[in-house]
Amino acid sequence: MNKQEYAGFWIRFGAFMIDLVIMVIVIFVPLILIYGEDYLLGEQTIRGFWDVFLNYIVPFVATIWFWLNYAGTPGKMATHLKIVDAVTGNKLSLGQAIGRYFAYIPAMLPLGLGLIWVGVDKKKQGWHDKLAGTVVIKTNRAEPVNFNGRRY
Repeated sequence: MNKQEYAGFWIRFGAFMIDLVIMVIVIFVPLILIYGEDYLLGEQTIRGFWDVFLNYIVPFVATIWFWLNYAGTPGKMATHLKIVDAVTGNKLSLGQAIGRYFAYIPAMLPLGLGLIWVGVDKKKQGWHDKLAGTVVIKTNRAEPVNFNGRRY
């Protein structure tokens, strides 16, 4: 991982916000179309098959798939970040990806302290990163500017 830099809190938060917008479109718009406007206001915890499928199964499968195939979610890709193994710098294993996904639970429980930890940790690791043995790095792949066929 030569000339790589750990990704800090704010760039990762920006990536999360991009992912959040995508998830709202992909998950909540269909759920509102399926269950009606009362979906967000109702007191029912689980509304049915599509609720479970779109709220739990799709995010799990999609997140793991993106992590394994692109080393990050669309938000991380848009902000030029990659999730890699903390020791080797290689792509995540399936076990690491699944572990990292579920490690968000203890990271969020104490008022999100495990996520905020990214801002104070030397390697910019949240608790979910530490538990899964991962780091998030900047890819530093700035696109060269081309003027009249010459690269600058």
